[in-house]
Amino acid sequence: MTGPHDPLIDAVRANCAISDARHAHEMTMCVYLLAMRELYRWEQGLALMTPLPRARVGAWLAEREAQWSALEDASYRPLPLGGAEVDPYDVARVNEVLVPDGLVYGAGVGRRGKPQFFVAALERDERRNGTRVLVAGREHARDLDAAPAALRGDTMYIRQETLARVLSEKAEAWSAKRGDGALKAALDAHGVRTGSADALAAMVAAETETLILHELGEREAGGILGPGWEEALSACDRREAGAFLRAVRDHLADCLVTLPALVGRGADASLHLWFADLDGVRRDLFPRAIDAYREWCGGDEGRALDAAIAEGASHWRSVGLQALALAGRPDAAVALEDYARSPEPRL
Repeated sequence: MTGPHDPLIDAVRANCAISDARHAHEMTMCVYLLAMRELYRWEQGLALMTPLPRARVGAWLAEREAQWSALEDASYRPLPLGGAEVDPYDVARVNEVLVPDGLVYGAGVGRRGKPQFFVAALERDERRNGTRVLVAGREHARDLDAAPAALRGDTMYIRQETLARVLSEKAEAWSAKRGDGALKAALDAHGVRTGSADALAAMVAAETETLILHELGEREAGGILGPGWEEALSACDRREAGAFLRAVRDHLADCLVTLPALVGRGADASLHLWFADLDGVRRDLFPRAIDAYREWCGGDEGRALDAAIAEGASHWRSVGLQALALAGRPDAAVALEDYARSPEPRL
């Protein structure tokens, strides 16, 4: 089956391969292998959580890495569009053509500076609080380190197929250990532990809303922190400082928008999943939230959560502005790391 946009999709796939060739080595081995496993499933059209044939995956992996070795110095391709060639980052121009035809294109710079590209079927095109929300379904082109959500200017991109893969990975990881806790509670609340495809689809629909809320929070947090925040994050060349900055903004976004909305709507399953995902630097910075979650699970009807969220909105704004001031110093990265390790930013 062919379509009028096949040459553009082919060019996007080529750009995905070039991005992977240049940046895949920056992943940790564990993350790399998990990402390659899911890329294989996607390329082969395999259902989520399908057991993989090791020999075939091994041969495919060797072939893909050989392909990448020939692409490391390649230039990103312009996209053929209406008889012209368009810069691959000119997303608005590409979507002017694709969206009326039921497709959506996304491009930007993701984690560790890795360019990301995708083309997918368009599920929804809507407005939320002045932000355009493009919800993507089945993907026709994607890179290795696909992100389920991104905010580019005043447009938000939500990738449901990528989200489904993230959620299925969580369910698969839980099934290997079967421990109690927030993830088990989330999977139980969504009915996903039964292995039902319908339950996973319902979970994807619910968590699509959580992603939208978070990205709306990111936009609100961006208005508070200003353009200097992105500049500070881009200039930060030390992993610990960068992780700290991202965690602070995430907490500010969620305390401003995501968590108040989830609590207000009684979205218990999504709240369980939010706490299941609270790990690493984000968890270390916000112990008050963990205590509040335990009280909520114990039946306090959300009183501790409401208090933690309200205090968090003020606290993370203050911490963000302090971090922004430190980012302006000549020794910014060291100053930020010292601040991150101190008791002051923790709540």
